[in-house]
Amino acid sequence: MQIWVDGDACPKVIKDILFRVANRTKILTTFVANQSLPIPPSPYIKLLLVNSGFDVADNEIIKKLTLGDLVITSDIPLAYEVLEKKAHALNPRGELYNKETIKERLNMRDFMESLRSSGINTGGPSTLSSRDVQAFANQLDKFLAHTTRTLI
Repeated sequence: MQIWVDGDACPKVIKDILFRVANRTKILTTFVANQSLPIPPSPYIKLLLVNSGFDVADNEIIKKLTLGDLVITSDIPLAYEVLEKKAHALNPRGELYNKETIKERLNMRDFMESLRSSGINTGGPSTLSSRDVQAFANQLDKFLAHTTRTLI
């Protein structure tokens, strides 16, 4: 198993958690981004730079993803594709996406995008709270504990 991170949109506090988790668990964690990100030196943490452009990082993650990998993303279409490839997706607010709800989330995202494109101000997501960060850390730990148990 490997962890892939949609690096351009990942909040710093979540990156910091992932740096610690990668070193603690010795799970290769790759940040995919179209700009350089500061990452600590570690054999378990990598940065994969991709060209700028629409969905370039997402497409690279999907291309390299293997069965059972974990992707950290708030991008609903990317999460959908991850689940289609029988991998796992977790957002920075601690929600582990699943097959039962991802289509509903994708439909809502598309609906909100159509409202925005017609000129309606829908606002954006709320600021990441300390509760969100704690939920992320808890869900990640729970996922890794379950996954590593089943791999042994």
